[in-house]
Amino acid sequence: MKNKSRWIFVLLMLAAIVAVFIWRKDAASSKTNGPPPAPAAIAVLATQVTTRDVPIWLTGIGTVQAFNTVTVRPRVSGALEKVNFTEGSMVKEGDILAHIDPRPYQSTLDQALARQAQNAAQLRNARQELARVETLIKERAVSEQNLDQAQATVAQFEAVAQADTAAIAAAQLDLDFTTVRAPISGRTGIRQLDAGNVVTANQPAGLVMLTQLQPITVLFTLPQQHLPALRAHMQPGAAPLTVQAIGEDGTLLDEGKLELVDNQIDMTTGTLKLKAVFSNEKLALWPGQFITSRVLVDTRKDATVVPPEVIQPGLDGPFAYLIKPDNTVEARPLQTGLNLDGWTIIEKGLNPGDRVVRDGQNKLKPGSLVSHKEVQS
Repeated sequence: MKNKSRWIFVLLMLAAIVAVFIWRKDAASSKTNGPPPAPAAIAVLATQVTTRDVPIWLTGIGTVQAFNTVTVRPRVSGALEKVNFTEGSMVKEGDILAHIDPRPYQSTLDQALARQAQNAAQLRNARQELARVETLIKERAVSEQNLDQAQATVAQFEAVAQADTAAIAAAQLDLDFTTVRAPISGRTGIRQLDAGNVVTANQPAGLVMLTQLQPITVLFTLPQQHLPALRAHMQPGAAPLTVQAIGEDGTLLDEGKLELVDNQIDMTTGTLKLKAVFSNEKLALWPGQFITSRVLVDTRKDATVVPPEVIQPGLDGPFAYLIKPDNTVEARPLQTGLNLDGWTIIEKGLNPGDRVVRDGQNKLKPGSLVSHKEVQS
């Protein structure tokens, strides 16, 4: 029993010695390392809140239409002698597109001219006869009946002369129609008839279709709620609104002017149809092409704006991480406006010159310390 107590005492002494050794080691370690290090700053990209004039665009989907489209049809019948145009070429108004055999119409014109000469001779004779009768009537050598008959003969041949003039004009017109000319300036399509075919006047299958590409029009639609914004620019004398045609890849194809706002809203879709005209100098717009059209209705002057990626969604609404002077961040609630032309308008919450986080928000929380690199907006 006495030996057992001695061993317990020895073990307790050893435990006390080990505890003192560990305590001294921890104390020495704490004196060497000092206080725990401060948390590292989080690297983010920052930008400054700025002001700028922001254009307000209304965007819709549209289709390109030729300014004018004409199917060129023969206006007289006959053999198609020659085709003068190349498919897909640009022609000007009045250019010769084709020739129809003119000989039958030249013959008709010659006959009309001959009848006119014949009837003109008879008219001259009738007038001479009337002059003689008028002389004789003064001498009472002929009766009033002879005078009336001579006057009627002259009137008859004068009417015949007018008919001859009309017949000559008609024959000349038909002869002119044997030369098929471009009614408008535009681009030729696929040729429908070859030389050697016999054509008839106003036949359904024309020679070719002409489309006027310069200028060109675009029809597009906008939701009916945009009508009040458009109505202010529909007054007489108001400057036409600028319209841009945007391609599928987002490139600007051309810029034109708003020509027309339709006089009614489509009840089935609740949309308003608009028509814009473009000069199309580079032929970037083509009939039948689908494009995005946007019309400039206003410009917001000196608006407070930030890039859209600054705005973060939150349970209580949108917010942005504001970088404070001590390089910590604050979650600043925002009241945002329109997203226009690559900018988000800030109605309330930020001021010009404020520095906000543009990239790296997923690593932050309110009060986080940041190291930021400034990027230009």
